Amino acid sequence: MSESIKHECGIALIRLLKPLSFYQQKYGTALYGLNKLYLLMEKQHNRGQDGAGIATIKLDVSPGNRYISRYRAMGSNAVSEIFEYVQRKFAGVQDNPELFEDTEWLKENISFTGEVLMGHLRYGTHGKNSIENCHPFLRQNNWMSRNLVIAGNFNMTNVDELLQQLFELGQHPKEKADTVTVLEKIGHFLDAENQNLFDNFKAEGFGNAEISRLISDNIDVAKILRRSAKTWDGGYTIEGIFGHGDAFVMRDPSGIRPAYYYYDDEIAVVTSERPAIQTAFNVPFSSVKEIRPGYALIIKKNGTISEEQFREPEEQKSCSFERIYFSRGSDAAIYRERKHLGRLLCPQILETVGYDFKNTVFSFIPNTAEVAFYGMVEGLHKYIKQLQKDTLLNRDDKISDAELDEMLSLAPRVEKIAIKDVKLRTFITQDADRQDMVSHIYDTTYGLVKAGEDNLVVIDDSIVRGTTLRQSILKILDRLNPRKIIIVSSAPQIRYPDCYGIDMSRMGEFVAFEAAISLLKESDREHIIWETYEKCKASIELDNEKAENYIKAIYEPFSDDEISDKIAQIISPKGIHAEVKVIYQTLDNLHIACPAHLGDWYFSGNYPTPGGNKVVNRAFMNWVEGKNQRAYV
Repeated sequence: MSESIKHECGIALIRLLKPLSFYQQKYGTALYGLNKLYLLMEKQHNRGQDGAGIATIKLDVSPGNRYISRYRAMGSNAVSEIFEYVQRKFAGVQDNPELFEDTEWLKENISFTGEVLMGHLRYGTHGKNSIENCHPFLRQNNWMSRNLVIAGNFNMTNVDELLQQLFELGQHPKEKADTVTVLEKIGHFLDAENQNLFDNFKAEGFGNAEISRLISDNIDVAKILRRSAKTWDGGYTIEGIFGHGDAFVMRDPSGIRPAYYYYDDEIAVVTSERPAIQTAFNVPFSSVKEIRPGYALIIKKNGTISEEQFREPEEQKSCSFERIYFSRGSDAAIYRERKHLGRLLCPQILETVGYDFKNTVFSFIPNTAEVAFYGMVEGLHKYIKQLQKDTLLNRDDKISDAELDEMLSLAPRVEKIAIKDVKLRTFITQDADRQDMVSHIYDTTYGLVKAGEDNLVVIDDSIVRGTTLRQSILKILDRLNPRKIIIVSSAPQIRYPDCYGIDMSRMGEFVAFEAAISLLKESDREHIIWETYEKCKASIELDNEKAENYIKAIYEPFSDDEISDKIAQIISPKGIHAEVKVIYQTLDNLHIACPAHLGDWYFSGNYPTPGGNKVVNRAFMNWVEGKNQRAYV
């Protein structure tokens, strides 16, 4: 991506299904779970570089002993910092093999030696980045079964409504944030379940100590989640642990955010990305399953594992942006899909360059677009083979040796044109000077483009704001003196904000929106802007279910090509010599490439939840009113 976007977080949950002594004997370490948690988090480092946190719970701990451990850290090295902190807990006994191999002693005396382990990687949005914002969040109580630890990859669109519901329950949350409302909502119904069970067992004549054990055995996790999530609107994968040891991971009814799991007789594990599980536990693709939308994977303290429904599933709208850019490309399915996205762009590219292979160089920028580039190259080779076949088989006259050589030598000119040199960190604070420095982030390979003759095709995974293209990349590519620069996006035009966990929330940051607004003004249709604004204002007081996405009207007067051409004008820096063209993936081709991930609201404006329409309308109002803020809490 030519400009970095902070995006949704990553989760990891491990439940050891055997006693710690089993892992000591089989794998030579009682830290098996911690080691695997570290690996799962490092393999998902792409999902959070602003902070991280872990929590562990020890099962069947005697009263008076600490059983919950948590540690959080900030910064891109948070994962390493956390596990260095944990490692220091064992420093005093590592030189004593007898104690270090005594799993019962470790569990009684060293924190983080639990059987239930949770990890979280965080991307902060809009400046909310402090240790207090790092997951996991903890809700404590002297009753073991009332303790709650949660972390998640989520964003709720209706925080105001959820907050009001907590007020009506008699609570007074300390912060207006979806993390707090989710924690307190689950916590409230966890308390209610505990109290109900206590009352029932008390009526049957059991003593308090016995009741505590019975509550732990009989808590209905799915019931708690059903009651908690009844009115949630958003995209979410939320992991949680109750203090006595029950654990769960729940996925939103539309399947917006991802959740993968695997279990055998030794371990159960859940992550945001499938390859993390495959790598950490050396299991095949087919062994890793997805949690179904509207379902929760529940792991009881006794080791029983089930997938239970807590909300009625909606039409599945799993996020397509996960596939295009955010998730690790080492997932076999994602790798195939990204290649297919590149292949599907070939007809548009060939038409734009006039099918001129002799005078066209093909490349990619940045590295995240490399897989789509491979698919594009495959598509180009396929076209050439068909061209060669048609030419040689259907020719009436005899072909000359020179013509034959030229036809058989036809191939796309594939080159590594742009190289990201360094991530510049400069002491310079003046914008003009910083912009000049940033323009040198990329270097180019000289001597590969014929000056004034060649087209230069460069594929990107997506174009969101266009600022890096305008300020840096196009200037650098123009130094090679190509006749035409064609920037190709493997994603369609990003027109609408996200409200489900990806940091794209302000309308004015989208170059496609900027292009549409410019076209409206140039064609004397500026009235559409104000009509849309009035509709948005009128809709604010409506219930979420009645809200529509009125912003679609901004784009309706224009074709995709008209908007792409205007984007090309906008991103072309002053003084550039080459003609600039922009090609975007079509929405239809996106669905062909990613048939199981139809969540395309960024491109189509078709939000999978009612709250999404509320958010997009508010985002447009903020833009009109000059408010530089996101449209949700």
